[in-house]
Amino acid sequence: MPHWQGGQALPWALLLLLLGSQFRVTHGSRSEEEAESDNQKAMQSYFLATVEYALHIFNLQSNDTKAYRLVRILNSRRELLMEKNTMAFSMELQLRRTRCGKFDEDIDNCPFQASSGQNNIITCFFIISTEPWNTMFELWNKTCLEGHLRGSVG
Repeated sequence: MPHWQGGQALPWALLLLLLGSQFRVTHGSRSEEEAESDNQKAMQSYFLATVEYALHIFNLQSNDTKAYRLVRILNSRRELLMEKNTMAFSMELQLRRTRCGKFDEDIDNCPFQASSGQNNIITCFFIISTEPWNTMFELWNKTCLEGHLRGSVG
């Protein structure tokens, strides 16, 4: 199973982690709503970093020379694994083929291929164990269906 650690992390994923995981330090009392809001923001940043890892792994393992990029997140769920001080995210992602090679620098801004046919769209289900505060991710499962459309492609 691929294992990703800080030395191999993409710079934008690290930046996302650093910016997204900053916690507000306040003196005095805080309401439960404020604490919950901070927790939700942290979980969102952890989830986004995990989505970026899923895309990175998909492109690395793909036999295609072109990169795929996220169209939309169809479904997601977070699970805390207390015994390992880690968490796992399961997610269903809709990916679309781009014009760029999978090792190009700026895949996030690469245009999609002109044809929006089903052969350019892949829907994948991932389960990824993560300790994003340590920049550690591990792919537990990846299942993809080529040409699987769910909803319209924007």
